[in-house]
Amino acid sequence: MEDMKNALIRANRVGLELLDLERRLTISRADAFVVHGDTTCLMHCIGVALVAMAILDGLRLRYDRRSLIRGALLHDFYLYDWHTHKRAQGERMHAFTHGAAALRNAEAEVDLTPVERDVILRHMFPVTLTPPRTREGLAVTLADKLCALYETFSGAPYKKTAALYRRCLNRGGSDYGRSDGDYSHQG
Repeated sequence: MEDMKNALIRANRVGLELLDLERRLTISRADAFVVHGDTTCLMHCIGVALVAMAILDGLRLRYDRRSLIRGALLHDFYLYDWHTHKRAQGERMHAFTHGAAALRNAEAEVDLTPVERDVILRHMFPVTLTPPRTREGLAVTLADKLCALYETFSGAPYKKTAALYRRCLNRGGSDYGRSDGDYSHQG
């Protein structure tokens, strides 16, 4: 029962940050792009945030929860379809460049902490040779790889999770912030 309670707490925290980022930079734009299998960029980022928190919570490590969540939600905020993206002459492949593109897009619209910058810019280690400097960055890097594998080989990942978060974004957050934590009866 404690695991379920912690999972719900993590999901709520991600939802609250998602709403804040929706208000500040319309993060739902990332839902238009597919990253792995049938998973959109937004749902991938939500999954990464949840898994990264579960990793650090499971290890009972202290971390900057808000920076981890925001960094995870923005780590793939590059806003293009990498499957069809035409690279400029001499431009490196998506795997090497999208962290910097996501960081540029995020920094253009919101202020980021050093931890959030680390998470976004360095999440592609070991493909890129520069490892994250923070435990938040390491957790997001690991969660990113785990989620990418799950999304690639799973039939319909995050189906229920996606429905809840999309409904919340469409309603402007009216499903969040309830003190009893019960969102199941919200139409």
